[in-house]
Formats: sequence, C-alpha cells, structure tokens
Amino acid sequence: MEHRTLSEENLNEICLQIAGSDSDLASIYEIYGTPPLWAREVTFSTLIHIILEQQVSLASALSAFNKLKEKLVEITPEKVLGLSDEELKSCYFSRQKTVYARELAKAVLAGSLDLENLKNLPDAEAKHELKKIKGIGDWTADIFLLMALLRPDVMPKGDLALHLAYKKIKNLEHAPNSDEFQIIAEKWKPFRAVAARLLWHFYLSVKNTA
Repeated sequence: MEHRTLSEENLNEICLQIAGSDSDLASIYEIYGTPPLWAREVTFSTLIHIILEQQVSLASALSAFNKLKEKLVEITPEKVLGLSDEELKSCYFSRQKTVYARELAKAVLAGSLDLENLKNLPDAEAKHELKKIKGIGDWTADIFLLMALLRPDVMPKGDLALHLAYKKIKNLEHAPNSDEFQIIAEKWKPFRAVAARLLWHFYLSVKNTA
C-alpha cells in the first residue's frame, strides 16, 4: 500500500496549506518559517535514541546516545546485548531504559520486530507492531512514525512541548492534557505531523530567544 510521506520537497507546501486553515499555525509559519523536517533513519539506533528521550530533556538523551555511540561506534542489537548493566549505566542508561534497550535488541534480532517492514504498514498497524515491545508506548511509537517513517498524519501522544506550545500560542491559562490535545489535533488532519512540527518549531524558537 502506498503512503504519502513527508519530505523536504513537500513540507513547505503542506505548511502553507495548514496555515490557510488555522490562523495560529499561520502566525507561527509567518514569523518562524518552515520547520525542520527532523528526519531520522529507520534503524535500531534511532529507536534506542527515542527511548532515551522518554521523559527527559533532549540534551540529556543526546548525551546518553552519544556516550553509547562512543562506546560501540555502531549501535546494533548484538552490541547492545553485549554490554553489562554497569557499562550501560556508564552511558547514562537508567535501570528501566537498560531493560527497554535489551528488549528491543532481542525483538529485532529474533525478527519479531522488522523495522524495514514498518514502511509498508498503515500507521495503526506500524504503531501496533512497535508497541508490542516492552518500553515502547504511544509517544515512542508516534515519534518513530513521525520522524523516521515520516508519516504525515501522526500527533505524538503525551508530548509536553506540544501542549505547552499550544498553551502559549492560544494564550491559555493551562496547557491541555494528553487526551484533550489529541481531540484538539483532530482539526489538523490529515497533516497532524506537520502541525506538530510547526508547534515544536515555535516552542524551540521562543525558548531559544527567551
């Protein structure tokens, strides 16, 4: 089945389309321009990086990821399984994320998770396959679909930065919670992943100039 994916070529055109139907996203686009695509490779190491990003700052996740890369050079399931708890701890992996990394490595080696095959699956099925792995929930699966598979209509569930960006752009007293934000995001179909990029772009731009 064919799925339209996002690319450097179509991102700006879709931003213009979304801006035409949402004045808040239009103002982000006018002030800050087209957001980055933030594309990632469809690989085991990308999923390890996203697992590290769960509930921590992007900077500390990157620090752990780089430390792991420094140790292994190439981040593969075999090499990750070859590391002891202490070695993973020295790469800033918590006990929980050590378990998650190992479970993912085992699933990829056993063939129960075929990352390349996810490209051929519709969003819901790809997400279902990812969520079979211990430690991969909605947010992790959504980010992989959005950034690695470059699916156009995914809104990451439970992404605090998106909630805060929406609160700021709408001048709300409180940020919406995870379920509320999923309902809000319905209006951006079939390009919720582009709306997410615009909101992240706004969040990071404002944060960096604050």
